[in-house]
Amino acid sequence: QVQLVESGGGLVQPGGSLRLSCVASRSISRIFTMGWYRQAPENQRELVAQITSVGSTMYSESVKGRFIISRDNAKNTVYLQMNSLKPEDTAVYYCKRSSVPPLWGQGTQVTVSS
Repeated sequence: QVQLVESGGGLVQPGGSLRLSCVASRSISRIFTMGWYRQAPENQRELVAQITSVGSTMYSESVKGRFIISRDNAKNTVYLQMNSLKPEDTAVYYCKRSSVPPLWGQGTQVTVSS
């Protein structure tokens, strides 16, 4: 069974950067769109960024210009480079494979605070 494992979260000061990784236990397959979502306390889970099998990307308005999503199919890994972090970026970040049914990772905590 394929699993997704996120890493790279932590505590960072406002304006800082973090790079999240999502590693699949087996091939993430070139046909699936992969995405990063986040959920802050008392908020719904929201889409942050996604990347298609051919490398097309999309971002939520709140992170556009600050975050970059990428994928390395040879390493079964999807990345989220987060720059110019703000306190409102604080959340648990989840990786998702857009399959049927969808596959989620367990999440990694990102805290932006001085």
